[in-house]
Amino acid sequence: MSRVSLEGQVAVVTGAARGVGELLARKLSARGAKIALVGLEPDALKQVSERLHGDSDHWHADVTDHEAMTRVAAEVKERFGKVDLVVANAGVANGGPFADSDPQSWRRVVEVNLIGSAVTARAFLPLLKESRGYLLQIASLAAITPAPMMSAYCASKAGVEAYAHCLRAEVGHQGVRVGVGYLSWTDTDMVRGADQDEVMRELRQRLPWPANKTYPLGPAVDRIVAGIERRSAHVYGQGWLRGMQGVRGYLPGLIGTVGQREMRRFAPRLQGMRTGLVGAGGSADEETRATQRS
Repeated sequence: MSRVSLEGQVAVVTGAARGVGELLARKLSARGAKIALVGLEPDALKQVSERLHGDSDHWHADVTDHEAMTRVAAEVKERFGKVDLVVANAGVANGGPFADSDPQSWRRVVEVNLIGSAVTARAFLPLLKESRGYLLQIASLAAITPAPMMSAYCASKAGVEAYAHCLRAEVGHQGVRVGVGYLSWTDTDMVRGADQDEVMRELRQRLPWPANKTYPLGPAVDRIVAGIERRSAHVYGQGWLRGMQGVRGYLPGLIGTVGQREMRRFAPRLQGMRTGLVGAGGSADEETRATQRS
């Protein structure tokens, strides 16, 4: 598929304060796009915006808040005149056994990753219909294969993948293309935060190659940018993920068998695991919600 020039395009990136969102904003800006950054960390977003190559602005908003995101969409339209691209990238994660998980953190992972993605699309779809634009939903290897100790994250990413496929069928005739982006373990604050727990780190290291590696951020984001330029239906941050699609039907049974063995091995060490959100982004989310409650 031929590539679409990003020069003069207006791109909205959620979860843009760090990691995939930050680097993606930088690379899109370097290709001439105007960038609208959305997230929970206004100071960090401001710093990202100031480092971009071209025109940009930032908005502080919780992607799960429909009213806030509707306001953001209207203000982005007023600021830039249109929206051509939306990357629903905002996400959080937690880890540990489901039975011992913190119910609020478990629910929050689903709210941000799945509900927040749907809220983002609902707010910006009218503008994407006007521009015949493109929505890229960031999913994960976790959408393709389940994994023990990651029930909330896998459930949310499998859900968001299915939702995006449904949306593609619904809005394609209106000129809006929808893509799903898949990433394996990529060097971000979220993955580094998960690795701070010894059990989670060792479990991941025991995964079969190539799923047991942490991949550099730059090449993964380059692949995402190329997918955006092509308005691709599927974008793979690591090339081998494409091959996982052909065997995904066999993975739940395999993981169910192997996972039981691994959980038996690690069972004596599971007491006292951290049950909250991981990484700097997770901390920002928890701090924002604490402030709202006080």
